[in-house]
Parts: sequence; structure tokens; C-alpha cells
Amino acid sequence: MKYKTLFINNLKEVSTKSRVTGDCQARFREKGGVKLPSAYSTNDDMDKLYARHDNYMSEVPMEYVRGISNRIDWNSRLIILKGQKGVGKSTMMKQYIKQNYSPDDRHVLYCSADTSYFTTHTLEEVADKFVMLGGTHLFIDEIHKYPKWSQEIKEIYDAHKNLKVVLSGSSLIKLNDGDADLSRRMVPYMIPGLSLREYIALEKKLKLPSVALYDLLANPNSFCTEIKKHCAPLEYFKKYLAEGYYPYFFESRNTYPIQVENVIDYIINNELPSQRGLEVGNARKVKALMKIISQMVPFEVDTAKISKSIGIQRTTLLKYMKDLEEAKLIVRLFQDLSTITDFQKPDKILLDNPNIINILSDVSPQIGSLRESFFVNQLQSAGHVIEYGGLSTGDFKVNGDIVVEVGGSDKGFGQIKNANKGYVAADDIDSATFRKIPLWAFGFLY
Repeated sequence: MKYKTLFINNLKEVSTKSRVTGDCQARFREKGGVKLPSAYSTNDDMDKLYARHDNYMSEVPMEYVRGISNRIDWNSRLIILKGQKGVGKSTMMKQYIKQNYSPDDRHVLYCSADTSYFTTHTLEEVADKFVMLGGTHLFIDEIHKYPKWSQEIKEIYDAHKNLKVVLSGSSLIKLNDGDADLSRRMVPYMIPGLSLREYIALEKKLKLPSVALYDLLANPNSFCTEIKKHCAPLEYFKKYLAEGYYPYFFESRNTYPIQVENVIDYIINNELPSQRGLEVGNARKVKALMKIISQMVPFEVDTAKISKSIGIQRTTLLKYMKDLEEAKLIVRLFQDLSTITDFQKPDKILLDNPNIINILSDVSPQIGSLRESFFVNQLQSAGHVIEYGGLSTGDFKVNGDIVVEVGGSDKGFGQIKNANKGYVAADDIDSATFRKIPLWAFGFLY
């Protein structure tokens, strides 16, 4: 529906106010109950958005711009930046605008769906008006906060062939539900938290190179030698396991653990019940499940034991695990991804990143779990496919053909001696020896 047409056809009857018909009101309600404006959206309304845009741009920090931004095709017709709350999606969008548009360029507009403006205006209305005024690039943040957002974005996409739209959102579950409407139109990008490389770069205020996985495996010692010219990675590795995966650590170090746990609690207590049918009475049991995982020694999963310890049936437990992975709170690993079913028992479970382990565990976390969580997180964040290797063939399979055993400085090649592409990722070493590579080096993949 094009609301501008409705009003243009009735300009003779309308001055600054417009009486909206019952039919139009019904269609607004169908779009999610967004309140109707009492007046036609004039240029003054767009001026408000542009004023907010200018304010947002004036506050954008430009001291550090993440390299992952360069992997995004910002000129696609429709893209969405997805990721956990606090990984820096909003900052990335605003930095791109600031780098590529002058302050007075009105061909671009950044706005947030999580503002009062969108209680009286629709996305379509804004897009229509923006295009009428010559706009070409529309950035909409916090899109998951707008009811039935995917339906209106689809209509905007179909109506404005020359408009480039960039979306971002933090509720991965809500966004996944909306993806189905836009699967053939929208290009998704998953934005991870900071890598070890980025964490060190921010702490020391320096530039450090990243490395592609296969280049690292081919020439590990030359890469490690180059990095050690700039910093001592082991000095920061243990710190990074406890802090700094989420960029807001650098804004509020003292309250960082509380902020991370608040995000976890919000997902479990609000998003999972509303979006995935988690029984409210089981929310505390799901939090208990995450605490159990945070204290686990790396081994194959005993779902029967976990189910009994938290008082949830096994089938329900497996569903909750799937939901927690969708929300990027845990990682389920399987020996063969090509044969898994929705509620299959995972062969290994890890929390999504080591920071969550340290924050949720009531006791000193198992170093093996921290190492494995780090390794899996950094490789998955860099776009690699990870499978569980098994008890006798190495900890992990990477991209189907690489076998990696993760351990301490004394870890040997016994379990991977028969692997053609077998490597050891070892903690507490700072140089590589043949196929034994420092674990920290896998934190430089992005």
C-alpha cells in the first residue's frame, strides 16, 4: 500500500490534517497495530528524521573501524546485519555512512525502528517519502522492534527498485522468523563479537594484520613472528577469554559481566518464551542448563544425565538446546552435519564464547572448555564449518578435511597421527613448530 497516493488523491480536502478512512486503519492494524498519524506526513516529519540522523552521525566513534565491514556488499539492494546485542552492528552502519557520505548529503538516511517516531509512522511511509525527496540509501537499525517488519520491507523492496536498504537487528530469533518472507531478496551478514586480534588492537591502539586460515596453516611461524613484532599475544590471551568479546566492554569494564548476563537473561526470560514457546516455569531451568555447560569438562554429551539434573524431559531439553544455539548462546557440535535432524543429540556442547563461560560459571572454569570454546568461536565467526572430531580422531574437523586437536603446550600428535591434514592448536606457546600452532593465532582470522 502506498500511503502517499491516498493523501495526494485527497489534497483538495486536506490542509495540514487528514482524516484516515476505516479501511486504511484496518490495513494499518494488519501491519502489526502501528498507530496511525493524525496528520499527513509532511517534509517536517522527514526533517525530524534528518535531524536525528545528523545527531547520530555527530557521535559516531571513528578511532577504530572493524575490518569485517569491508566484507559487506553495502551496495546490494537489501542486506541485514544480524548478531547478538552489543557486537557493534549499529556502530558499523553509522561508520560506513560517515566514511562514504558528506554530512549534508540527503541521499542517505539512518534511523532506528526503536524510537517513538515509528509509533505514528510506518516503514513504508518513510521509504516512500525518502525516495520522493531523492533518497537512495536507507539504513534502518533495530528492525526487530518493528511489528511484522519483514512484510513492509518486502513491499518497500518491490516498490522502489533503485533504493538500497540496510537493516540491522539483535533478536536473532525474531529476525530468523522474518527471513522466510525475504529469503530471495535479502542478503544476511552475521556480525560476530571482537576477535582476539581486534581486542588486542583496541587495547594497545595499534593495527594488526588478520590472516586467512589456509595461509596460517601453510606458514604458521612466519605469521606468528610478524605478530610478535607488535605485541606479546599471550599477555592478552587469558584476558580475552574473560573479557572483551563484546565491544561494550571498552565502554564499561566494571559492569561488563552484569551487562552480558542481563542480555542472556533477556533472551531466556523474554525472547524464548515469546518466540519459541519456552514455558515460563522452565526459564530458570534453561539458565541452570547454561551454568552446567559452563562448568563441564570437554567430553561427549550425556543428555540423560543433564535432563535428570535440571528436571526437564530429554526431548524438551534437546529442543531448548536448539533454541539456545539459534540465539547464539551455545554451540552444538555433531560428527556429521549432513545427517543431523532437528532434535538429534549433539556430540559436544559449548557455550558460544569464553566470556559467557567465565561469567556464568560459579567455579573456576575448565581450561579445556575455555580453549575449545575460543577455537570454535573464532573459526565459526570467520565463516568456517566446524564438526566434532570424535574421541579418537582429534577434537574438531574444519571444513570437512582439516583435523585439529586443541590442548596445552605439551599436546602431541598422537590422536591425529593418521590425519593427512592434522594440526595441534596449543595454548601457552608463542611460536609454531611444524604443524603445532599457537592457539592464539586462530584469533587472528578476522
